[in-house]
Amino acid sequence: QMHVVESGGGLVQPGGSLRLSCEASGNGFSINRMGWYRQAPGKQRELVAESTSGRSTVYADSVKGRFTISRDNAEKRVYLQMNSLKSEDTAVYYCSVGGFDSRLGSRFNSWGQGTQVAVSS
Repeated sequence: QMHVVESGGGLVQPGGSLRLSCEASGNGFSINRMGWYRQAPGKQRELVAESTSGRSTVYADSVKGRFTISRDNAEKRVYLQMNSLKSEDTAVYYCSVGGFDSRLGSRFNSWGQGTQVAVSS
């Protein structure tokens, strides 16, 4: 089973920046997608940004121009640089990793435990 761990959350003032990191570990996996989702209290989990193995990226409209996703494929890591943070960015941020499990011969999708981001003055 692929293990996914996020880090980098915290409390920041509006207008500030944070950088989230996610590392995936495990053998026998081929990763083709790494991304970030978030879930605010009382709301559904939503896509924030995603990067595919073809280097294409997609962002939620609400974070375009403020957030940047980047990947280190060799290290199985994905990052989310968050600038100009707003109170509405407050949520638990989850890393999602998807691809193919060669041992099981099937696709997989693994989630981290989440990291809290709070934007408040």
